Amino acid sequence: MVNNYCVIMAGGVGSRFWPLSRMNKPKQFLDILGTGRTLLQMTFDRFKPICPIENIYIVTSIIYKDTILNQLPGLTEEQILLEPTRRNTAPCIAYANYKIFKKNPNANIVTAPSDHLILKEDEYNKVIKQGLDFVSNKNVLLTLGIKPSRPETGYGYIQVNGSKCTLDNKNIYKVKTFTEKPDKDLAKIFYDSGEFFWNAGIFIWSLKSIMHAFKTHLPEIDSLFNEGLDVYNTVKESEFISQTYSECKNISIDYGVMEKADNTYVYRSDFGWADLGTWGSLHENSSKDENKNAIIGENIFSYQLENCIVNMPMNKLVVLQGLKDMIIVESDDILLVCKKEDEQEIKQYVNDIKLKLGDKYL
Repeated sequence: MVNNYCVIMAGGVGSRFWPLSRMNKPKQFLDILGTGRTLLQMTFDRFKPICPIENIYIVTSIIYKDTILNQLPGLTEEQILLEPTRRNTAPCIAYANYKIFKKNPNANIVTAPSDHLILKEDEYNKVIKQGLDFVSNKNVLLTLGIKPSRPETGYGYIQVNGSKCTLDNKNIYKVKTFTEKPDKDLAKIFYDSGEFFWNAGIFIWSLKSIMHAFKTHLPEIDSLFNEGLDVYNTVKESEFISQTYSECKNISIDYGVMEKADNTYVYRSDFGWADLGTWGSLHENSSKDENKNAIIGENIFSYQLENCIVNMPMNKLVVLQGLKDMIIVESDDILLVCKKEDEQEIKQYVNDIKLKLGDKYL
């Protein structure tokens, strides 16, 4: 356990969860499930049985430093890796790699987003621990694949090589292909085939394996972060990272490493996962009334309302009638009314608003 480390990626803005998720407080810092814990806090709690608290690192935007210290008071400032600008997941993982390398070159690492829902936490912990054991003495890159429950277009997919399971674990298979978010027809083919699993964006690897992968597939990024070997965990680190990010390209770990590497494996999993990336995924995982409505708010009167998600301020009186399959959300000075089937367009709505009105409503 002493060699087990966790890196939680918490720098996203959650634009598809707008308007509840805003630039100053994105969804990972919100208690959107009404549990009394934010998504970040729930993720942190999930990893405490897997590795010591001092081995948990959070990578986030520099603007969220105080928020994280408030929500996770058990962390030191050294455990919060502050990105001066967003450069996607590959640079943030490279940064964490070198921070951990200075502490423990023999580390085994699980890297996960901060905004996922896990319903079967015992099964999740079992998968993570078995995954860490699997990678500890092998040059492999392991990702978690989720058995799909529907032909979803909002997730990436992993195709497994069904004839190549490992001797270590019958649920760990060689990856055949990665596919980005498909259209409806392709998602249906994936779902019906039984060979494709949702890409959860959760990765497990030894530090040696992932650093070798960066040197092989993203040498320019690795070289940038390698130049700071002497400054990590010192007062000079912040200045070095600021300069490094200004030179670093924007690329995901999926594009930059996983899709290029030939030593990728997938752990076929089913632990009640949802990435809560959209209002629809929140609706699916929320308690609902007899008409399949997920309603948050104290004074909401609904008539002939069916299969909707409603999120309103507690002091707002709202009357809704004759709506079906809709998203109705109010947050501060913004009201969103949108068809559930069109929720992938919310990101475009946010872009349009930014072009016309600036950042005021973001």
